[in-house]
Amino acid sequence: MGKRGTRAYIQNQGLHIVSCKRSQVTIFIIIGVLVVVMGILIYMFYPRISTILEIESKNPTQFIQSCIEEEIEDTVEKLSAQGGYLEPEHYFLYNDQKIGYLCYTNEYYLTCVMQQPLLKAHIETLIKDEIEDEVKNCFDSLVESYEQKRYGVNLRDGKINIELLPKRIVATFNHSLTLTRDGSETYEPFRVVLNNNLYELVSITNSILNWEAKYGDAETTIYMNYYRDLKVEKKKQSDGTTIIF
Repeated sequence: MGKRGTRAYIQNQGLHIVSCKRSQVTIFIIIGVLVVVMGILIYMFYPRISTILEIESKNPTQFIQSCIEEEIEDTVEKLSAQGGYLEPEHYFLYNDQKIGYLCYTNEYYLTCVMQQPLLKAHIETLIKDEIEDEVKNCFDSLVESYEQKRYGVNLRDGKINIELLPKRIVATFNHSLTLTRDGSETYEPFRVVLNNNLYELVSITNSILNWEAKYGDAETTIYMNYYRDLKVEKKKQSDGTTIIF
């Protein structure tokens, strides 16, 4: 009797399991259909849904920060890789990378001449010019998003200012945005802050360039002794060019 009871129990369990699998197939089919429908709806309306969710969770300043910070980061990375230029005209090709000359002479036994004596201001201007189109796109997107939510929107464009500061880059957009719906709120100016050590690197670069222009071959170990986290490497090329990393 014990064995028969065990067999019956196993058989009942088996029927129960099969029944569950059949119901799961039905559920999976329903879920599959719903997923397809949701996928189509998300594909059709995602840009609008995404924008609305962003606006709900962020104020306009945060929206602009999220929209433009990647463009600034990409620009800074390109400038850093190309010696402080976006489109260097006078450059040395190193590992298929155009590196612009910051100090140059074609005369033997003479020190080089600074090509960008105001390097910090030069880089700030290049960043500003490079991001202008994306800044316009971001503010246009911000305005459109609020208009879709039935806000009254008034945007006045202003100047763009880029500052390299210790351990950060600050982008200031002197735009004024006024939102109206059950009251009025004005946002101005807009500031985007990126944690970055470009200011420090430009300062060290200027010091090395001044040394090269005044005395000739700069002694880079001095900088590594002073800045413990800094590694400075000089690579001399066959044509007399020196690349400093």
